[in-house]
Amino acid sequence: MPELTVIETAFTPWQALSGGMLIGLASVLLMLTLGRIMGATGVLAGVLTPSAHPGSGWRLALLAGMVSGPLAVLAVTGQMPVVQVPVSMPMLLIGGLLVGVGVTYGSGCTSGHGVCGMARLSRRSIAATATFMLTTGLTVYVIRHVLGA
Repeated sequence: MPELTVIETAFTPWQALSGGMLIGLASVLLMLTLGRIMGATGVLAGVLTPSAHPGSGWRLALLAGMVSGPLAVLAVTGQMPVVQVPVSMPMLLIGGLLVGVGVTYGSGCTSGHGVCGMARLSRRSIAATATFMLTTGLTVYVIRHVLGA
């Protein structure tokens, strides 16, 4: 009989609140200073295809800030954050492919629609965010309670 692995979600309300506030602040500052929307996939697309998206300096700075986050944690706490990924590499690749397809068909990602679009009361972003949340809830339910993973 295979061993049952239980995935426990460690919800940390203060870290979630402070992280959400920082993302919101960064989104507002980017819109205020450059008039740009902070959608992570749009920012990355602008870096990967600079000829189609001129002025990529701010995009590079934003991505550098996202990637250097663990170094900030190290500077503050003295230790690198522990990251556990309880799935295999093939599952990560499949998940990345599905996210890429979803972002393409949804015309944006959770940060673009959920943070920036909803703040602008965009009906398209509200519908996209509702779809993200519903799909996420159903996926977690099926994985944890139907498949027993």
